[in-house]
Amino acid sequence: MLGRKRLLFRAKIRTSDVVLLSDLTPGGRAKVVRFLGDSVRTQRLREMGLVPGTTVKFVRLAPLGDPLEIELRGYKLSLRKHEAELIEIQLLEAPHGG
Repeated sequence: MLGRKRLLFRAKIRTSDVVLLSDLTPGGRAKVVRFLGDSVRTQRLREMGLVPGTTVKFVRLAPLGDPLEIELRGYKLSLRKHEAELIEIQLLEAPHGG
């Protein structure tokens, strides 16, 4: 049931909305807006190139839902869901074929 509610939530997202990276669907593109939480928890993410203004593409989600794979700055990065929930994004392009 939770999965269905999440899909319904995702269907209502408009391109101009700011959401969490964990809510992006595979194939979607977005721009990093800001980080939530303290700087100690997000410092490692910034060091890997996830800084405000960076464009990311959601590549895929692991079969059990964690981790998720994103592409940024020419490389792929796997993040735990709890890490992706610390990153606010602005949607740029919805995945095709939805």
